[in-house]
Amino acid sequence: MPPPPEDDGSSSARTPLIPPTPPPPGRAVARLHPLPLLVAAAFAASCHLLVAPAPSYYRSLFLSLGSNDTAAAHLHALTLRPHLAGTEANARAAEHVVSALSSLSFPTRVVPYSVLLAYPVHRSLSLSAPGHATTPFALVQDTYPGDPYAAVSAEAVPTFLAYAASGSVAAEAVYANYGRPEDFAYLAARGVDVTGKVVLARYGKVYRGDIVINARKAGAAAAVIYTDAKDYAAGEAFPDGPWMPPTGVQVGSTFKGVGDPTTPMWASSEGCERVSVAEAMATDDMPGIPALPVSGRDGEAILQLIGGDVAPKDWQGGDGSPVYRLGPGPAVLNLTYIGNETMATIQNVISVIEGKEEPERYIILGNHRDAWTFGAVDPNSGTAALLELAQRFSELQKKGWRPRRTIILCNWDAEEYGLVGSTEWVEENRAMLTSRTVAYLNVDSAVYGAGFYASATPQLDELLKEASKQIKIGRLGGGGSDYSAFVQHIGIPSIDISMGSVASMWGLVALRLSDEEILPFNYSTYAVELENGAIDINKRLLGVPVSSSPLQKSIAEFKRAALQMDSEMKTRKVWNPWRNNPLKVRDLNERLMMTERAFTDREGLSGRPWYKHLVFPGVDDAIQMAERTNTSESWRSVQHEIYRIARVINQASQVLSGELT
Repeated sequence: MPPPPEDDGSSSARTPLIPPTPPPPGRAVARLHPLPLLVAAAFAASCHLLVAPAPSYYRSLFLSLGSNDTAAAHLHALTLRPHLAGTEANARAAEHVVSALSSLSFPTRVVPYSVLLAYPVHRSLSLSAPGHATTPFALVQDTYPGDPYAAVSAEAVPTFLAYAASGSVAAEAVYANYGRPEDFAYLAARGVDVTGKVVLARYGKVYRGDIVINARKAGAAAAVIYTDAKDYAAGEAFPDGPWMPPTGVQVGSTFKGVGDPTTPMWASSEGCERVSVAEAMATDDMPGIPALPVSGRDGEAILQLIGGDVAPKDWQGGDGSPVYRLGPGPAVLNLTYIGNETMATIQNVISVIEGKEEPERYIILGNHRDAWTFGAVDPNSGTAALLELAQRFSELQKKGWRPRRTIILCNWDAEEYGLVGSTEWVEENRAMLTSRTVAYLNVDSAVYGAGFYASATPQLDELLKEASKQIKIGRLGGGGSDYSAFVQHIGIPSIDISMGSVASMWGLVALRLSDEEILPFNYSTYAVELENGAIDINKRLLGVPVSSSPLQKSIAEFKRAALQMDSEMKTRKVWNPWRNNPLKVRDLNERLMMTERAFTDREGLSGRPWYKHLVFPGVDDAIQMAERTNTSESWRSVQHEIYRIARVINQASQVLSGELT
């Protein structure tokens, strides 16, 4: 961690003493009184402080330093070979990141963890039906003519679903649309028995792990997931366009948890407690049945041989697709998957740019490095942007810049398996990060397309809007990337960015957070977001025995605290009553920084204790359950979750206002 600051706690750093230059030989030296010299030195130092560049100067300079050539060179080096987590190729990619950051004189280290990863050993899938010859599927993605990476593509891991159970199943196929709970409920209502069958479902509406787990809960013996042309081939296919080619397959994890499965809720540090591999694979967060992903072409071939009743209109494919039927049969799928679940070493890369006035306050920028194949867009366009951004920070340092607060650059490993690298690091450093981190800024894809897209916790909305006048802001939900451990586990304000301009926006946001004396947070936006969430909850509670009054009262109190904070910050902008009171500035920033933490609860979400942030998934989960079961007990659970949310919002109000009861 960074050493203590070298100043006396004020906003003005000490000017280092410069030893006098000895006179040339033979020249007389005047004996000057030391007091005038000290006065002159003090005057010079004060003049230096008066003309020191403002943070806005360095932001403008930062924009002028951009180089797509630098980012392109890094991207090329990182994507020469497929580099799945735990492989030699990914270790070499880590070496590239370490070398690039170390060359900029930033202290850089590798933080390794031993974690449970999964790799395919054997896969096979064949289709048969009465009157039709058995069709074995190749389970291979075709290269395209002229592909310069065709030869090295053979190094890519075969298409598979990580952590799927090993086994062989031969059974009739049932079509289950997107594999959601409501899809399986519809099949049951239509009298379609899924027990012991092989479920065919399409990607799109829910996480692939949920598809397989939902199939298991419905009684299925195995699952196959395909990419439907309706959702993934609506235009020109790669390489002529961005859409999935006919043999393209979505590979991914089916683990519903986060981090290393053998260390649930704690860090996978050396010598730590672990559950066995068998125990980890037997949890409800694992799929528990064999499963494979297939291409749209293979999925359509299966659908052509499934009989039974015609599926509903919204279960059908796009133009030119065959008629989709529910089954079961007469199509029979013979599926075998053998996986190797093994402990492997992953490597996070951490680099530090130490702050000057507040080195113990952290602005963390993160991106993951591992990829299922080459990772040219997700994640290594983001990795290249991170390294190009670091280059610009280095150039700023040469011009005299030093951040007010410490900037930490993080390159995570094993994100694709379940946010493993970032989760383990956050769990290992939880106490330090909770007390010191201002914000976390995540980027997976830096060449997502034209424009700038971001999801954020609401107090960062205004900062993002000011950084880019053309912006669409969403909310951070689920566990889509490495922001999850920061915001959902320990309550740190976070942003997830996808952008067309490679590193500029990411860096501008980081510079404002690191350099501005008062943190650029706005909690009035948060109050509006809470009010909108409450309106949605109220609509869903009409006619049921649940009161949202505790939630409404807590939000009104939070809005009052947010307006009070707005007033304090506006007062400072007008006449700055705290110019000579750094402790007042410190108090204000502490309240701004720590308010998000107050939305967390040590017990976590019901049934998902790792997720500590309660706004608003706990109530949403409870309402969904109550709507399905409609029991008095389930509605009491909804009322309980409303009280829980109200309590954390009240805590957040106290932190933001700085007032005890």
